[in-house]
Amino acid sequence: MNETQELRQAKGEPDTSDRPTVLFACVHNAGRSQMAAAYAHQLSGGRVEVLSAGSEPAKSINSLVRDALLEDGIDISAETPKLLTPEAVKASDVVITMGCGETCPIFPGKRYEDWEVADPAGQDLASVREIRDDVKKRVEDLLTSLDVSVQP
Repeated sequence: MNETQELRQAKGEPDTSDRPTVLFACVHNAGRSQMAAAYAHQLSGGRVEVLSAGSEPAKSINSLVRDALLEDGIDISAETPKLLTPEAVKASDVVITMGCGETCPIFPGKRYEDWEVADPAGQDLASVREIRDDVKKRVEDLLTSLDVSVQP
């Protein structure tokens, strides 16, 4: 155990030395990928390093996505859309794409999954809730596949 790991352990923080890094990518990084990242962070209890980005990031998070996540106890109001970079993909063990197509860079040795998830842009709150629930289930399944126990 190195000095950083010992310090984290002393503070009661999770050991991050061997946790997988998961990148969630979509076009605008304002809806689907933000939902997935929020759930991966919460449901993993910090045992997964989580990144999210978009090939054409929007200026802000979709307000209905934010509201739907708040209903489930997750506040993403401080999050902002980020640009998808080759460096983020290289740093990731698993790359989950949701509609960014061929604009997502491909690197050997990474696990890639393409989730066909409806885009919440332009949807009503009831539809965004359905998308939220679909994303949450997919994240639970992903964590299980990574041998990360899902937190309540």
